[in-house]
Amino acid sequence: MVTFPQLRLPAFRRPSFAFLDRLPDMVAFNGRVHSRVDPLFERRPVRFVAYALSALLLLFAVGWLYFSAGLPSSEKLMAYQSALPTNVRGYDGDPIGSFARERRVELAYDEYPPLVVHAFISAEDKTFFSHGGIDYPGLAAAVFDYGRKKITSGARARGGSTITQQVAKHMLGDDEYSVKRKVREAILAFRLESTLTKPQILEIYLNSIFLGRNAYGVQAASRAYFDKDVADLTLPEAAYLAVLPKAPSNYDPERATEKALARRNYVLKEMLANGFISQAEHDAAKTTPLGAIRYGSGTHVREAGGYFMEEVRRELLKKYGEKSEDGPNSVYAGGLWVRSSMNPVMQDAAADALREGLANFDGGRGWIDPKLSLNMNRDWRGQLLATPLGTGFADWSKAVVLDKSGGEVTIGLPDGSTGTLPSSNAVQPKRGVGGAAFSYLRRGMVIIVKKVGTMSYALRSIPEVSGGMVAQEVRTGRVLAMQGGFDVIGSSYNRATQAWRQPGSAFKPIVYETALENGLSPATILMDAPLCAYQGAALGNKCFKNFDGSYAGPKTLRWGVEQSRNLMTLRAASQTGMEKVVTTAEKLGVGKGRLPAYLSIALGAGDVTVSQLVNAYAILANGGRQVKPTVIDYVQDRFGKVIYRTDNRCAVMGNCSAPDWDGKAMPRPPERARQLLNPLAAYQMVHIMEGVIERGTATTLRDLNRPMFGKTGTTNGPTNVWFVGGTPEVVGGVYLGYDQPRSLGGYAQGGRISAPIFKQFAQKAFVGMPPIPFIAPPGIRMVRIDRITGKRVYGTFPTTEDPKSAVIWEAFQPETEPRRSFRRNDDVAGDGTAPGAGADAVAARHRAKPRATTPKPASDDFLQRQGGIY
Repeated sequence: MVTFPQLRLPAFRRPSFAFLDRLPDMVAFNGRVHSRVDPLFERRPVRFVAYALSALLLLFAVGWLYFSAGLPSSEKLMAYQSALPTNVRGYDGDPIGSFARERRVELAYDEYPPLVVHAFISAEDKTFFSHGGIDYPGLAAAVFDYGRKKITSGARARGGSTITQQVAKHMLGDDEYSVKRKVREAILAFRLESTLTKPQILEIYLNSIFLGRNAYGVQAASRAYFDKDVADLTLPEAAYLAVLPKAPSNYDPERATEKALARRNYVLKEMLANGFISQAEHDAAKTTPLGAIRYGSGTHVREAGGYFMEEVRRELLKKYGEKSEDGPNSVYAGGLWVRSSMNPVMQDAAADALREGLANFDGGRGWIDPKLSLNMNRDWRGQLLATPLGTGFADWSKAVVLDKSGGEVTIGLPDGSTGTLPSSNAVQPKRGVGGAAFSYLRRGMVIIVKKVGTMSYALRSIPEVSGGMVAQEVRTGRVLAMQGGFDVIGSSYNRATQAWRQPGSAFKPIVYETALENGLSPATILMDAPLCAYQGAALGNKCFKNFDGSYAGPKTLRWGVEQSRNLMTLRAASQTGMEKVVTTAEKLGVGKGRLPAYLSIALGAGDVTVSQLVNAYAILANGGRQVKPTVIDYVQDRFGKVIYRTDNRCAVMGNCSAPDWDGKAMPRPPERARQLLNPLAAYQMVHIMEGVIERGTATTLRDLNRPMFGKTGTTNGPTNVWFVGGTPEVVGGVYLGYDQPRSLGGYAQGGRISAPIFKQFAQKAFVGMPPIPFIAPPGIRMVRIDRITGKRVYGTFPTTEDPKSAVIWEAFQPETEPRRSFRRNDDVAGDGTAPGAGADAVAARHRAKPRATTPKPASDDFLQRQGGIY
C-alpha cells in the first residue's frame, strides 16, 4: 500500500468495468434509494462520466506502475547509506589520507546545530516540516514556468523541488531535465515521507547535497569554505552555505562575491521572516563579509606517502571493488577505515632521500621541458591546478608563464599569486638541444620553479633518472615506507613494486646463503681468479671478470662478500649448484619464477623488484623465518567492524573478542612464521654483511654508529645501482636507473650513489631507535680468526676501535670452525685440512711428515702480518 497525504488507496487489481452495470443494485440499500439511483444510472451522461472516471483511474494506475518501476523499495530506503570515502591511517593511528570522489563527512541529525538547520530550511524549503513531500503551490508554479519557457524561449524552468524531492533526486542519481524524472522524484518523495521521519530525511539531505569545492554535505563544505566544523559556524557563514545547493559555481566567494552576498542576505531575511533569528542578529550578520578562505588553503589531513597510498589503494580495489555496485565496502563509497603500516617519519625520510638522490644525480644534465601548456584565453589558475605534474619537493611548484619581457618572466602559481623568474635563474642548457633554458620559455608554458626569494623563483625540472625505495619491519614484514619515483602525480608507476630490474651484486647474499647451508663457511678459501663456464646451448661459453678487472688469488668467503668479488661468487655458486641457489631465491620470494639456473644469475643478471629483495634481506635478519611485505594492517567497515586482518592471530589464538576477562595474563600471539632458511646460516650471512658496512663497499654507512648489515649492487653498463640492508629492526633497499635502461655513466656504483641515499634516509628514520645488535641463534660458535687467511687465532682479541683489525670474531656452525692441529700455527677444519681446502690438499696433508719444531705462541708472527690489510 502506498500512503498519500490524507488519502489511502487500496492495492491496484486488474480493472473490470462490469461493476458499473450492477452499481444501481449495489447501492440499493432500501427501496427509496434504489428508485432514485436506478433512473440516474440509466442516463447516458452519467454512465459516460462513470466510464471516464474508471478510465482515468486505470490510466493513473498504469502510469504509477510505469514511473515507479525500479525505484527503491521501503526496505532499501530504510537501509540507505550515503557514499563515504575511505580513510587511511598510519601505523600509529594518525590520519594520512583518504580515497574519495565525493568529499563527505557523515553526521547524525542531532550533530547539526539548529542554526544550520534553520538556514537550509529557510533557503530551500520553509514548509519542510509540514508538507507531505510535495509543495503543491510551488510545484504548480514550476509547471507553469516550465510550460511557458518550453513554448517561448526553451530555457530551463525554475525549480520547485522540496528538500524531500532533492533527496529523492540524489538517490536516483539522475540529473535529466525531463517530466519523467520529476514524476519519478515525486513518487519517491511520497515513498520517503511514508518510510522515514522528517529528521531522517533532513539528515540525508545535509550529508549528501553538493555544495561546490568537491564538498558533499554541510560538514565537508564547512571545512572547504571556512576551515571549521559545523558546530563552530557563525550565522552569516551558515547562511552562505545555505545558498549553495542551487548552483555553487554561481555563488563562488572569490569570483562572484557580490552575487554571493546578495543571496546570503536573502537567506538571512527569510530566517528573520520565519522567526529563527532576531532583527538585531539579522542586521549584524548582513553587514559581515563572507570570510571564506581560498579554495584548497584550509588545513586538512596531509596527504602523505603518495606511492604508499597508491599501493594501499590497489590492494583495496582488488579486495572490495571501486564503486558501490561492487559491494557495500567499495573503496570510493563504502566508508572504510584502513589502518596501514606506514610510518610517516620514515615515509618522509624515504621520499626526501630518494628525490634528493635523483635530483643530485640528474641536476647537471640540463633542463627538461615538461611539454605542457595552457589556454591563456581561459582561467589559467584552474587549468594549472588540474595539470598532472608533480613537483616532489615542498619548495618546488608548478607554474605557468604569463609574460616574458627583457630578462625576466612573470609566472603564475597554483594559489593565484604571481612571481618573477629572472634569466639568471634559468641559465642551464636545454637537455639534448643546448642554449640557455630561458630562451625557450613562452607564454602559456607550464614549468617547474623553486622559490629562492620573496617573489623570485629559479627554473627546475623533473629528473629523467628514476628509482624506487622500500623500508620494511624485520619481525613482521610490515612496509614502513615506500617511494616509487620522484612524484606520484603524473607518474603512478611504482618502481618499488612494479619495476623488474637486475640487482647485480645485491643478489649475491642469496648465493652465499645457499653455500653456507651446503657446507661452506665464512673462512672457506675461494679463488679470485679468471673463470670461464659453459652455460648451455643458448648462452654458450662465457668468461667472467670482476668489476675492476683485477684478481686477488685465494681469499676467504667473507672477503669475497665484503669486496663484492664476482669470480669468488661464481665459484661458490658452482660448488653449491645453481639449482640450489635458484631454489633459495624462490623460497625468499625473489624473481617469482623468472630466474633460470644459469651461472650469470649468481651475479644478479635476473630481474627482481626492490620490494622482493628487501623482503629477502628481512628474512635473513629475521633468522630465516618467513615474513611477507604488507601495507595494510586491518580494515574496518563504516560501522567499525574489522573485516580484514593481515595477520592470522585470531585464527591461531581463537576468539579475539572474549566477553569478559578470565583473570589470566594477556595471551601473546604465537609465532606465525615458517622457518624458510637454516637459522645458523642466516645469521652467518648477516654477520658477514656487517663486514660490508665496516670494511667493504658500503663504508659510507659506518658512521651511523649502529649495528647494520647490507650489500651494494651495480649491474653491467652500469644501468642500475643498488643498496639493500639495515638494522635488526628495519631493512630497506633503494635502486636508481632509467625507466628505459641505459648507462648511468662509468663512475656510477651502488656504494657511491645508492648507499648515500640510504644513509640520508637512515639519519632521519632511525632517530630515537636504540642501537640493537644482531642476536646469534643457539648453536652458533663465535671464533677468533685471521680475517685474511681464515685461520684460527689464539691469544689475541679483536679490537672494536679499528674496523680493519686483522683479528675478527667469526660465526661458525657446529663442526665447521677452524681447529688447532699438531703443527705450529696450523689450524685445520674437522677433516684436518685448512678451511676450504679441496681433496688434493687433504691428500697432500696426509702424506706430509710433521716437522719437529720448537713450539711458539700462536700469536708470535701474527702482528707481523697485520700489514696485509685489504
